[in-house]
Amino acid sequence: MSDSVLIVEDDRDIAELISVNLQELGVEVSIQENGAEALALALENDYSLLILDVMLPEVSGLDICRQVRDKKPSQAIIMLTAKSSETDRVLGLELGADDYMTKPFSARELQARVRSQLRKVHVMQTASTQSFAPADEKILTIGSLQINQKNHQVVLADNTLELTATEFELLHHLASHPNQVFNRSQLLETVWGYHHSGYEHTVNSHINRLRAKIEADAASPQIVQTVWGVGYKFNPEGVVNNI
Repeated sequence: MSDSVLIVEDDRDIAELISVNLQELGVEVSIQENGAEALALALENDYSLLILDVMLPEVSGLDICRQVRDKKPSQAIIMLTAKSSETDRVLGLELGADDYMTKPFSARELQARVRSQLRKVHVMQTASTQSFAPADEKILTIGSLQINQKNHQVVLADNTLELTATEFELLHHLASHPNQVFNRSQLLETVWGYHHSGYEHTVNSHINRLRAKIEADAASPQIVQTVWGVGYKFNPEGVVNNI
């Protein structure tokens, strides 16, 4: 079964350009220009990926992102924003977008971002078909935190956490290298699969979202810590102190 992508963009020329480039990747593409209709489609159908413009008729891309994320926590979402609209970029990420792109963008960059998100989708889809955990399955265990890479499940103090595919990969990568500090560029390259300056908001927002789900007090994080002026690290002792 091929991947399906819903492009929500009211500029028909841009939507068609995106469509042509995605069809080169072998995905099925649908285009919707109206925000309200796009929201209904996104909630009723199972798309591999949503590509949402921020400014749309009736319902904005930000509202679509928020409502879809509430109903479908694992839905892959890329936001499209104007180059000068930093507020929209940050808000989109905080509302649950996995990634964003600023207009104008190159076809190569678009395809790379889409491939990265679809790769995460495929991993999660494979994980969801696992009905049991084999005895030799590798589960990363740190105190009361268990990260099961095969079925994409994270359990902290007997509570299963609802993480997006990107949040899972970010946590798994950090936890696999305890106390090692990663800067934003390194995390972009490892977790998102690209390295472009100016996209550090992507990392910052995902760290904030991850902390909101894993920390007892996100304002005073003990597990995913900031190393000022450098980046972020996973603190194994914080798992114990966090309970």
